Amino acid sequence: MLFRPKGTKDMLPEEAYRWQYLERVAKETAAAFAFKEIRTPVFEYTELFSRGVGGTSDIVGKEMYTFLDKGNRSVTLRPEGTAGVARAFLENGLAGGAMPFKAYYLISAFRYERPQAGRLREFHQFGAELYGAEGAYADAEVISLADAFLKNLGLKQIGLKINSIGCKTCRAKYHEALKNYFAPRLDEMCADCKVRFEKNPMRILDCKEEGCRRFTADAPKMLDYLCDDCKDHFEQVKALLTVSGIEYETDPAIVRGLDYYSRTVFEFVTSAAGAQGTVLGGGRYDTLLSDIGGKNVPAVGFAAGMERLLMAMEAENAPFEREKTADCYLLGMDGKSREKAFALAGELRRAGVSAETDLMTRSVKAQFKYADKAGARFVAVLGEAELAEGAAEVKDMKNSSSEKVKFSELGQYLLNRR
Repeated sequence: MLFRPKGTKDMLPEEAYRWQYLERVAKETAAAFAFKEIRTPVFEYTELFSRGVGGTSDIVGKEMYTFLDKGNRSVTLRPEGTAGVARAFLENGLAGGAMPFKAYYLISAFRYERPQAGRLREFHQFGAELYGAEGAYADAEVISLADAFLKNLGLKQIGLKINSIGCKTCRAKYHEALKNYFAPRLDEMCADCKVRFEKNPMRILDCKEEGCRRFTADAPKMLDYLCDDCKDHFEQVKALLTVSGIEYETDPAIVRGLDYYSRTVFEFVTSAAGAQGTVLGGGRYDTLLSDIGGKNVPAVGFAAGMERLLMAMEAENAPFEREKTADCYLLGMDGKSREKAFALAGELRRAGVSAETDLMTRSVKAQFKYADKAGARFVAVLGEAELAEGAAEVKDMKNSSSEKVKFSELGQYLLNRR
């Protein structure tokens, strides 16, 4: 017997409606902000992620699914969505169109890491990207979209945390301060942090090792090293969130796990028991496009983990839209009535009614049992008498009432009672 690979999960029909609901809310919320969908390849050339995501990130260093194709080219299953959208933006000349460019995506992504609750090797994301606007209004717009999406899902135990990690200019001074702080403690830190110390000391702040975390709490804070421009930008972001009625907390510990971020970074974190920490995160990345070979175009965006969102919704008992079931089950009592039921099912579907009929030559009792189990609202019974009369006996499975309905009027009858 074959089994699914470790770190993957089957989405069964009985839970698919939850995913469909999540995706529908994502699409509708994005459309309200005039974001349009973009779809990019599942795999890209490895260099896109090593240059874009950054060599000091755990994703590039440890977690990517990378292999040589038959042309001996190194390709990688996408570990996140932003780099692929950035490549598509450049390659398709989208900078020449109407700006700002606003797009969203719904993707599967892949990272080789230890599977646990809310963290799989194949996972799914809803993300949004905005290119071309460098001011604080763009940051606030993207955060507002994220906030509206989470609220539209019915989530209440979610808090927004924001920070600024500055630009390359002020971050250079901050890196120096971090090195001065961590240098005398480096011998007690993990091997990864020793590498981060040389390449990008700010990555140390994102380390999950307990031995390193005891030092990061007292490390210098980026907010104390912001240049005047970055400080003004961050203050304006906060002011725009305030006038928009979006509550937030400034958290100097947020640095995000990808090297392309600059200035504003943010996370929406759940406090619901049984849910998994950060459910959505993002920020500004003004140098990403130049890092992968294009011209500098300012950008800001976010990504939300769908599996974590589902966990948060279940933890809060947030409402899911009712699973769609058949409007009507057409029950045939004998050979001729089964044939008529099959034909009527086609007519109902063309009229916009969801319909099912027997495909397994079941008994009348077994058909009723199946219709009830499948959640059909109505059962239209056809037998010899009904065929002669040209009308079905339609039973309402909610209240057990029934009435005769002509075959020609059955579609409209069911549409009126939805």
